[in-house]
Amino acid sequence: MKILIVDDEQLARERIHRQLQELNSDYEIIEAENGIVALEQTEKYSPDIILLDIRMPGMDGIETANKLSQLDTPPAIIFTTAYDEYALDAFDSHAIAYLLKPVRKEKLEKALRSAKQLNRVQLKSIQYEEETKPQQQYLSVRIHSGIRKIDLSDIYYFQAEQKYVSVKYSDGEVLIEEPLKSLESRFNDSFIRIHRNALISKQQLKAIRKDQQGRYLTELKDIEDKIEVSRRHVAAVRKFLE
Repeated sequence: MKILIVDDEQLARERIHRQLQELNSDYEIIEAENGIVALEQTEKYSPDIILLDIRMPGMDGIETANKLSQLDTPPAIIFTTAYDEYALDAFDSHAIAYLLKPVRKEKLEKALRSAKQLNRVQLKSIQYEEETKPQQQYLSVRIHSGIRKIDLSDIYYFQAEQKYVSVKYSDGEVLIEEPLKSLESRFNDSFIRIHRNALISKQQLKAIRKDQQGRYLTELKDIEDKIEVSRRHVAAVRKFLE
């Protein structure tokens, strides 16, 4: 069986690749970092199953699946997603497999057995739900004792630090692995980009001021942390404040 893994995050691809090899060493595994490359790889290798991320820059998973469904012999598609459990309820009526990241091997094995061809009617319904469902109001994070839900209203800002993102909130700070770009896409109603490495809570952002070195720094309502605003984002932040 040929399986194509499509995900813009290399670590996510590596994790699924490893799990597939553990399930069956005879699988022929191919990888693609975005939808465009996925289409090229599909044409070249004709995979039987595609493990397809939904949120990707450029051509996302929905658009990619739309194009794949138009092939004479389209592959079976299993969507992978970073959404929390409640967001998956909207998809229960579809005969399609969905895997929540980080993907668990036993669920991956089950999905591989039950994967079915994605048709245009299902895609249209999924796309409508994707565009109309309300924004999630909390962030689930892993802590030493399990999983914790943090209300978005308690989060001051997200700041990227190498391969992790720091979440500063009312009870402290925690590191997560979800990319800043994904957080921005999921929570764009509540957070604004101020720098390539930072998102600030809209309800916390009070002002931006220039320091003696000519840098623009934020003023937040409930904490004294000063986060730099890049010159590229100054105009957008000013417009929001106005």
